[in-house]
Amino acid sequence: LLKLSTVVTFILTTVVLAFPVAAELKQQPTIAIVIDDMGNHLENGSRLIDLPYPLTLSFLPERRHTRALIERAKENGKEIMLHSPMQNKLGIKLGKGGLTESMSEMQIKQTLRKSFISIPHMVGLNNHMGSQLTTQNKVMEWVMETVKQHPFFFLDSRTSANSVAAKIAAAHQIPNISRDVFLDHFQTRKFVQAQFIKLVELAKKNGTAIAIAHPHKVTVEYLSWALT
Repeated sequence: LLKLSTVVTFILTTVVLAFPVAAELKQQPTIAIVIDDMGNHLENGSRLIDLPYPLTLSFLPERRHTRALIERAKENGKEIMLHSPMQNKLGIKLGKGGLTESMSEMQIKQTLRKSFISIPHMVGLNNHMGSQLTTQNKVMEWVMETVKQHPFFFLDSRTSANSVAAKIAAAHQIPNISRDVFLDHFQTRKFVQAQFIKLVELAKKNGTAIAIAHPHKVTVEYLSWALT
């Protein structure tokens, strides 16, 4: 597999940061890579921030390294998002900023607003986990009513095939997109490379493709190699 830099010219686009995968700007397919779970891992997060390419970084609210990494990311020209923790079907704890279906409308909206404040420079958000919450019409209405009050976009991580998040975002006229590929569901270089190839092929087929990855060591090392 060729390094991405040998076949790709990089460009910044609106809504997400995307990488064209063809020669002509007006017609070329694009890929976007969003790094979730930012804020917990200082070293790996810093290495991703230092990559000289337009990765989008999605930060968990009020984590140990969130603020410091956000400021560093801003200085390095990275696009910044909120990675909003949402209830999952496995009962995994959400931590600060978590949204659950047992919360009232006021609690959902107040928690989201607090998360917005905790992520300076954010331009959009996506769901962290959320396999349960993103299938709930009523709660996602509350979420999108809150998002609508700001110039944010919404990325549906699609942790559930039954997610209604993107549909409800669209109904509220919120710019929205959905994840196509998880790059590092399994943390081996072979798997990450296979998913990366899949991402590029989807972009060639559909015009655009969006990947979500995480600040795992194998991911940092693969992207450091592929994007340089």
